[in-house]
Amino acid sequence: MFPGDEDRYGRAFFDANAATWDAPDKIERAGAVAERIAATIPLHSTTRFLEYGAGTGLVTQALRQHVGPVTLAEPSAGMRAVIESKIDAAGLTDARLWDLDLEEDEPPDERFDVIVTAMVLHHVHALDRVLAGFLALLEPGGHLCVVDLDFEGGTFHGEGFTGHPGFHRDRFGDRLRAAGFTNVEISDCYQMLRNGIPYTLFLAVAQSPAIR
Repeated sequence: MFPGDEDRYGRAFFDANAATWDAPDKIERAGAVAERIAATIPLHSTTRFLEYGAGTGLVTQALRQHVGPVTLAEPSAGMRAVIESKIDAAGLTDARLWDLDLEEDEPPDERFDVIVTAMVLHHVHALDRVLAGFLALLEPGGHLCVVDLDFEGGTFHGEGFTGHPGFHRDRFGDRLRAAGFTNVEISDCYQMLRNGIPYTLFLAVAQSPAIR
């Protein structure tokens, strides 16, 4: 599961900060991430779209006009409450919300054309299990888009964080291939500042095999 309450960036942290999560910097980042994804993979009005670890749904909101029905999976109750308010206010149309943690839960018996996860996997302990869950949820030939931190040595979250200090791109690509994905490509996505320090994010795109 996502790191527990003993980790200051665990689920309790996201519950507590959900109401104020949609700050200008996060909205800008989500928009840039969405623009990069839309320029990289084919998206259509019929594309069945899943955002995993959706937070308050900012990336889905930014991509909403490019895709078909959307599902947002988020284990934080506080974040889900914000998403629910957006759905109720028609800010997210034709949207479903799941309480799903692929470190603990089996993948639902559904299939998607595109799965996006942004700034989530460096929090995940059982990474290979989650990647296997993504593969199970994708249609053959479907796309997985992962946006996350380049390896940064642990300064991004600081002392006490129990997740990954970012990822080396080549090693992350190897893990995607080992999980069964094909056509893995990793490229630059975004640069952000945190406490005056620049951090780069990559976009990893991979496909579910056309034949399984």
